[in-house]
Formats: sequence, structure tokens, C-alpha cells
Amino acid sequence: MLASLALMTMDHRQHHLNTIRDGLSLAIYPLQYLVNLPSAAGNWASENLAARASLQEENEQLRARQLLQEMRLQKLYSLEAENTRLRELLNSSSKVGEQVLIGELLAVDQDPFRRRVLINKGSDAAVFEGQPLLDAYGVMGQVVQVTPFTSTALLITDPSHATPVQVNRNGLRAIALGTGEADRLEIPHIPNNADIQVGDLLITSGLGRRFPPGYPVATVIEFEKDPSQPYARVVAEPAAHLERSREVLLVSQKVPQEVLP
Repeated sequence: MLASLALMTMDHRQHHLNTIRDGLSLAIYPLQYLVNLPSAAGNWASENLAARASLQEENEQLRARQLLQEMRLQKLYSLEAENTRLRELLNSSSKVGEQVLIGELLAVDQDPFRRRVLINKGSDAAVFEGQPLLDAYGVMGQVVQVTPFTSTALLITDPSHATPVQVNRNGLRAIALGTGEADRLEIPHIPNNADIQVGDLLITSGLGRRFPPGYPVATVIEFEKDPSQPYARVVAEPAAHLERSREVLLVSQKVPQEVLP
């Protein structure tokens, strides 16, 4: 024991055992590393799993936020388009000399042989049968049925509808008949030598006092002459956006209404 104490005293004063101690620590280091390896690996795996879970959660939150922003962006696009339509409609109503009422389409008749729409204005808003229906681009049709809060309108493309028109270029009068198709009107009983050209604008003539005169109805897209037939084949495309307009104008004429049979 005295020898050990003397050896420790000499090492403390003269550091003779430093070399031996360094060699032993170097030899023991691999064993310490192997002993600590499971614990270090566990800590590393735990930290990585926690980081991965955090990244996944953050990714899900960002994805949900992106979907929400895209939904809001789509709504903004819809509101912007609606604002544009309303601006066009209001601009159109400012050009109309008659009293107008703005309505909105609620439903469209699903019968393939009829062209009718339901409007959110009725007799409580002074809507009446025979009242002309327009959008920002032209004549859409007329009201045929009225209830207190809604009304039904017959579009100009309905097979049972006829619109008195005239060629805006020369005043030639005719009748535009609905065909049941959303983008086609037929102009019957037009002689082969009639002065009608593709591109002519057809406007309301005011005859019958159902539609005020001067409103755009359609544009001639086909004019075919058949020498074997007394009349030419004339097809026109409606000016109104019958399949796209959501907001409409209900026009009240200044002249008394005369309902024709």
C-alpha cells in the first residue's frame, strides 16, 4: 500500500503514468463506442422519426392550406365573372328606354323538346305574362307563366316560339322561328331573290307589340337558294347567350300590351 501511495505521489508530481494512461484510454475507446452505440442509434432514430412526423404534419397542413387557397381563388374567379356579367347587364339596361327589372335564372327545363327557364321574379315584382326577356346581348324570350315569386319564360329557340324581326341593314321584315336547338333559328318564307346576306343582324320589328323594336335577336349564318323551291333556306344564330346568361332583364314597354293568339 505504501508502494502504491509512493507511486501515485510520484505520478502526481512528475506525470510518469500519462503515457500509460493515454494508451489505455485509446485501447478502451472502441469498447466505449460499442457500448454507447445502441443508445446513440436509438436517439438518432427517435430524432429522425420525430422530424419526419413533424415534416409530414407540416406538409399536410400546407397541402390543406393550398387546397383552401385554390378553392378561394376559384370563388374569386366566379365572382369576377359574375361582376363582369352584371356590369354588362347594367350597361345594357342603361341603353334600354323602357323600364327594366333584373332577374336571375333559377332552373332550366330538362325537356329536350322545350326551351323554358324559371326566373326568381314573379307577380310580387310586377312581372306579367308576355313580358320580354333579354340579356346583355339580345332578346332571350318572353314570360308565359307567372306565380307570386317566380315566373316561367319561353326562349326564342323553343319550337313553339315566333319572333317578328327585320333585317337591320335594309328593314326587310320576317319571322324568326325556334328550332328546339340552342343556337339556331329559322327564317321561313324568304324568297330566293330577297336581299339577305350572311352576317346580317336581325332585330325586333315591334310588330304585335310583344317585343319593343330595335333589340338584337339573331345574326344570319346560312342563306341557301334552291331554284326548285320558291323560298330560300335561312338560318340565324341567336344574339343572346341563351345557354350561358344567368342574369336577365325583364322589360316593361311603354305601350300597352296586346296579347296575340
